[in-house]
Amino acid sequence: MKTADQTVDEILNLAAAHFKVPKEKLSPDDDFFKTLAIDSLQTLDLLTKLENHFHVELPDYELQGVSDFRTLAEKIQARL
Repeated sequence: MKTADQTVDEILNLAAAHFKVPKEKLSPDDDFFKTLAIDSLQTLDLLTKLENHFHVELPDYELQGVSDFRTLAEKIQARL
C-alpha cells in the first residue's frame, strides 16, 4: 500500500503534468484552485484523472470543501 506521502507526490506530479506547471511550484498544502489558477470544470477534469490513476471513486460529498493537495491525498488514501 502507498504511503500518504507517496500519494501526495503522485497527485502533485499528475497536476503539474496536466496543467503544465513545474512541480517545484506545487506544495502539498497549496490551494489548488489558486496555485493552478483553475476553475471548477478544470478541477473535475483533474479529479477524473486522479480517480483513473488511483483506481478509486471519490464521491462528491467527500470532496466538498477540499481545496488543498494534502486533503485530497487523504481522501484518496482512505479509498485505496
